[in-house]
Amino acid sequence: MTTTAVALSTRPDGPPADTAAADLQAVDLRALRAHAAGATDGDVDRALGRERRDLFDFAALLSDRASEPDPLEAMAALARRSTLRRFGRTMHLFAPLYLSNECVSVCTYCGFSAGNDIARRTLSPDEVAAEGRALAANGFRHVLLVAGEHARIVSKGYLRDCVAALAPIVPQVSLEVQVWDTATYRDLVAAGADGLVVYQETYDRATYAAVHRLGKKRNYDWRLAAPDRGAEAGMRRLGIGALFGLHDDWRSEALAVAAHARALLRRWWRAEVSVALPRLRPCAGVPGPPPGTLDDRRFVQLLCALRLLLPDVGLVLSTRESPAFRDAVVPLGITQLSAGSHTEPGGYTGPSDAEPQFAVADERSPSEVADVLRRAGYDPVWKDWQRS
Repeated sequence: MTTTAVALSTRPDGPPADTAAADLQAVDLRALRAHAAGATDGDVDRALGRERRDLFDFAALLSDRASEPDPLEAMAALARRSTLRRFGRTMHLFAPLYLSNECVSVCTYCGFSAGNDIARRTLSPDEVAAEGRALAANGFRHVLLVAGEHARIVSKGYLRDCVAALAPIVPQVSLEVQVWDTATYRDLVAAGADGLVVYQETYDRATYAAVHRLGKKRNYDWRLAAPDRGAEAGMRRLGIGALFGLHDDWRSEALAVAAHARALLRRWWRAEVSVALPRLRPCAGVPGPPPGTLDDRRFVQLLCALRLLLPDVGLVLSTRESPAFRDAVVPLGITQLSAGSHTEPGGYTGPSDAEPQFAVADERSPSEVADVLRRAGYDPVWKDWQRS
């Protein structure tokens, strides 16, 4: 499969051809979900015993059979061994830097949703640079720029100026913002961005339509193909994920995000691919996760299964999770951690009146997180790449 000159013309019946998004649409997710529902002990044992696993093995590892104590312990041991073999005892640390909580989209799960009566703020490029210097003083050399969806306030030019202001301060700048076309991503790469994070939020189309009530984010296929457009533009790191708690079947979401990651790895093999596993958190308009959300035991099962399916993929854990839980699951496959996070614009240089996107559960400082990692035998990595 080609990794250049991808045809990204919009089609009314689905994502563009010759993209990982289109490859995902060709996967029979229903058959995989049925396999997870009917997996036997033999299916689980076979998946655990294989060196290279496919999506049907992954489905078996998500099954109720695989959640029993013995297979889950075996899965955890294999996942830990696989992580150590591929990544060693290193942990990449990063921080989100929120540019703006202005948003014109209405999304039922987000504190920035246009319908929420919250204090709004947008940082100037100079303020972004000041936030970047504060993060750099705490050790960070990888920053993820995050913003609400407001194409006039958080415009292409504004984003380019923010990236350009931050690039001389931190060598790795990623983006988690409104999705754009290839030309815009190319401009952002030229300004200094090298990573793109796009959470599909939910891969179930009916749920997607229900939770995205207003705004450009309602376009499922345009969002799904954003990592392809970013890769074509030169982004060297691609991050995806589903927000667990939106759709009532966590296994269906897990199968879709795993299939999407595999499609990205095949089509954009020069890029690093990572998968995040965020769970819904309380925020403005959202009191907490609904019943049936992915619980801690199933989270561990999913984490280990992903590591066994995708041994070369980075697995990301944010400060949405509690300190004790983060510390416990790090050895099972996590390779990237956020730390000391503020989810409101301006939070790193002083108190900010702006409302956060969601409530942070792990409020430890970056140095505290790094110390815990060192005591556990891990080497915190603040930077692993720099433009020459």
